[in-house]
Formats: sequence, structure tokens, C-alpha cells
Amino acid sequence: MTNETEAVVGDFLTTTEIVALAKKALPEPAWGFINGGAETEATLLRNRQSLDSIAFKPRVLRNVNGTDLTTTFIGTKQRMPVLLAPLASLTELHPDGALPLARAAKTFGCLLLVSSVTRPGLDEIAPAAGDNWVFQLYPDGDDRWVIDAAKRAADAGCKALCVTVDVASFGRRERHLHSRQTIAGRPFGGQRTGESHRGRADWKLVDKLRRTLEVPLMVKGIQTAEDATLALEHGVDVIYVSNHGGRQLDHARGAIDLLPEIVAVVGGKAELVVDGGFMRGTDILKGVARGAAMVGIGRLQAFALGAAGERGVVRLLELLEVELRVTMKLLGVNRCAELDSTYLQPAPAVVAPRSLGAFPLLDTL
Repeated sequence: MTNETEAVVGDFLTTTEIVALAKKALPEPAWGFINGGAETEATLLRNRQSLDSIAFKPRVLRNVNGTDLTTTFIGTKQRMPVLLAPLASLTELHPDGALPLARAAKTFGCLLLVSSVTRPGLDEIAPAAGDNWVFQLYPDGDDRWVIDAAKRAADAGCKALCVTVDVASFGRRERHLHSRQTIAGRPFGGQRTGESHRGRADWKLVDKLRRTLEVPLMVKGIQTAEDATLALEHGVDVIYVSNHGGRQLDHARGAIDLLPEIVAVVGGKAELVVDGGFMRGTDILKGVARGAAMVGIGRLQAFALGAAGERGVVRLLELLEVELRVTMKLLGVNRCAELDSTYLQPAPAVVAPRSLGAFPLLDTL
């Protein structure tokens, strides 16, 4: 990042400005990689529509001068209820891959989920992130391979292990297929070494990981009450509710719409994380009000990384913190724990869903 860009990033007052810079800075294939979804992209659009179809019910005449965004997750105090969701193929967005994200997580004080299919290795990422990282693992090998990878991450200091279970087959992202896009040196959608193992994974693997690990175990990709119930039965500590940002299964439900049925069966027996289309502080607080302990941001951090590397990600988190604080005051609450479903109600979305619908002023910049 040039000194000129660094100065511009420091002057940003909105997240829209970061997205606008990413649009200018990234080559078209990388921009499409961030924005793309599977097949018709219905899941991607539903993520936005579901968030836009929830209205706030604010309370007034409350003393909100003590606003505190901190929360506790996996036994650790968090600066705000936001984590950096795992991203693959980060070298398509930045030559240093996940390193700028790791440094940003440490600088700001935010959990980073480090994907097992990104670069560089944990020997570089772990020191850069300090205590602020969780290892996200795809089951890209047999059970012994998965357990060994999990042990290495635990030995390297991860705060938890997150196994992703919703990609038994790689989704068909047609905007990339049509352009014959390559990623990491292979045709888009082509299998990495070991990806065939993903379809063989079952709950027995979760049991083996639970018996092996002392760190908290997260399972990412839960979309139904039935699977949330099974996760509890198999000793999962954190249920990560996600439709993979609409990048795998098309015509799935919007991510935030998954929470009520899962919250009902979990009943506080595990912590909940959600991701999928969350772009604004208002989005994040809707997730918290529906029962999530933490909300993951994926595309949004990709925009920031592509726009301005580490500094862009730190500035993004700073701006989200401002949005969260302002929204909480306007809702009449001081702490995240005060939020619940009584602050929300269904409402018609005011515009048709678009992948970047959270940034209506993007085209003016």
C-alpha cells in the first residue's frame, strides 16, 4: 500500500468508501471472486433480503451514555461481537494472503478464523495474530489427517478449532465458470488435492475431534434445527450458523432467518455464531438480537483487504465499531446482552435485493 493510499484509508468515514476503493483497486476477476455466488445467486441475494426484511423496534428515554460493545465468547472477552470469517484463496486479493488479516486482528483486537486453504502457513500467521485466531479446517483428508492438522493448530496456539462441514461438493459459481477463471493455478471449481474427502465426513469425525482436542470445538455450516440438535449431542461447543455466503448451495434460506429455529433447540447449551451477508453495524445487531454471540464478516473483510491491506481491515473494524455504538444508543441499550427479539419485527424490504445493496451510495463515489 502506498503512503497516499494509507492517508486516504485513514480519512475514510464510511465502509462504503472502503468498498468503493476495492472496486477501483481490484482486477475484475478478484472483484468477481468476492461478489460471486452459486448458480443463480439466490442464496446470496436472500442473505441481503432477509436482513433488509427486519425492522428495529427502538426504546427511548433510557440512559445510554454507558454503551459497552464488549462481550464474552469462548471464554474470552471480545472488543465487539464481530469476528473475521474464514476466507480461502486470499492471495487473489493480496500478495501476502492472510498475513495482513492476522496483523489487523492483533492490532484491533478481533478474532480471525484462519482457513486451512489459505496462505501462508500457521508458522507465519500464528505469531502475526497473537492470541486472536481460530483455525478453520476443511476435512480434506482421512480422519487421521484431519486430527493431525487440528493438533498442529492447537499446538500453534489457536483459541478454538472450527471444522467446516457444508461443502461436501464445491458449488458451481457460474460467473467464474463462464469467464474460464482460474484460481490458485487451477480452473475455477476444480478440486484441490484432498477435496474428495469432504463428502465422506460424518458425525464420527466430530466425535474423534472432541475426544482429541482440549480447545473449544466449532462446527461451521449448520442450517437446520435438526443438525443443531445433533451438534449438541456430539459435544460441539460453538454452532456456527452459515450458508457459506451463498457461494455453495443455491436456493438456501437467508442466513439470519436460520437463527430462530436453531436458538430454540440450542437453548443456551452452546454458543452461536452466524455469518452470511452481514455488511453493516445494523446487520450485526440484528444477528445479536436473534441470539448470535458473534457475527462473522466475510465479503466485507475481503473488500477491505483488497482495498488497502492491513490498514484497510483495521479501518473497517473501527468504522463497524462506530456503527454498532451509534445503533445501540438509538435502540436504547447499553450492552449487547440487553438485545433480544423484542427489538425486531418483520417488515417489507424497501428495495429489491442486490449483492451490494448494503451500500446504496456506492455508485456516487
